[in-house]
Amino acid sequence: MPTDRQRLDKWLWFARVVKTRSLAAALVTVGRVRINSNKVDKPAMLVKPGDVITIGLHSHVRILEVVDGGERRGSATEAAVLFKDLTPPPPPREAVVPMDGARDPGSGRPTKRDRRLMDRLRDEDPGRDE
Repeated sequence: MPTDRQRLDKWLWFARVVKTRSLAAALVTVGRVRINSNKVDKPAMLVKPGDVITIGLHSHVRILEVVDGGERRGSATEAAVLFKDLTPPPPPREAVVPMDGARDPGSGRPTKRDRRLMDRLRDEDPGRDE
């Protein structure tokens, strides 16, 4: 076996995409990983530098290009050398359009301090009938 090739589950673990190698194997087995746009279901599939790995994680997709194979699971800085992140940045969040009757930002429930100030103002109001 050439030294530039490595098992997919090991590479995902070395690159710190997942916490454990068994989680990496499960991710591949479930079908959440693609190599060069081809769906992969075997954790023993070999990856080499230049391969593009697409991973469906939680609610987002990561696109990683393999730069090098790992020798061990090291720190995050060592793991960052193993791949180039091709994931596009998330789209900018759109401003929330308030519906009719919606409050202005920052005008939710009054804090305890605000309530005490309102009570003090209410008690000082001479025109108030009780």
